[in-house]
Amino acid sequence: MSPILLPMLLAAQAAIAPPATLGATDQRVDRPIAAPARAPDVADEFDGPRIDLTLWRFDMAQNKTGWFNHEKQYYGPANARIRDGALVIEARAERATAPDSGGQAYTSAKLVSRRAFGYGFYEIRARLPCGRGTWPAIWLLPSSGRWPAAGEIDVMEMVGWDPNVVHATVHSAAYNHVKGTQRGAQVTVPTACTAYHRYQLDWRRDAILIGVDGRAYMRVANDRPGGAAAWPFTRPYQLILNLAIGGDWGGVKGVDDAALPQRMAVDYVRFWARR
Repeated sequence: MSPILLPMLLAAQAAIAPPATLGATDQRVDRPIAAPARAPDVADEFDGPRIDLTLWRFDMAQNKTGWFNHEKQYYGPANARIRDGALVIEARAERATAPDSGGQAYTSAKLVSRRAFGYGFYEIRARLPCGRGTWPAIWLLPSSGRWPAAGEIDVMEMVGWDPNVVHATVHSAAYNHVKGTQRGAQVTVPTACTAYHRYQLDWRRDAILIGVDGRAYMRVANDRPGGAAAWPFTRPYQLILNLAIGGDWGGVKGVDDAALPQRMAVDYVRFWARR
């Protein structure tokens, strides 16, 4: 998710005012995408009594100073739980009062995988929130390096004021939303907020393919000049699940407090390493 960066990626983004949209529509495809037939190499089915903290950590690093792109949430573990075999991330209209808060008027949660993943197939089955001002995301970043040079892969983003329109985007030094050169595509998923869907990433050396429910709608190829500036996607990244509130994209039309709380539910996360 372009607006929320890991602490190691702060410097390049802090002074940037991004455009109203972080999505892109220039890499549209329509082709099959499928998970391998074998069992996944890593999976979290969220069928235990609580979040497995050997697999996930909570990112709270920017709570005091505020998150990027003028987002309005405080992130904390109280807003994430396991319920009925799914991870639930809940955004609430409530004043954050924890010692590490910046006085935010909203609370939510952001989970980061402890393991970094690389080339392979990713499948995250999720149901999204649709309230105005919500900004759910499933995305990947490396654990070190500056943004955008280190790269970013957005498997799924959706802003609540434009419900059911799902975005896939990739960012690099040469191709990013600050320059207006970001590469990606979007697709309408009519039941994104009422049903679970499989958000899928096939990450290979030569291309990144992103789709929903077995149909890829974005393909970005490693075919542009510029070396790492065009294609930094050559090392493992960590997977991130979060639900932001407001911000320069999610908050373009304000936040509907009456629609809160809103929840992103994740049925499972599965990863098949490229062999």
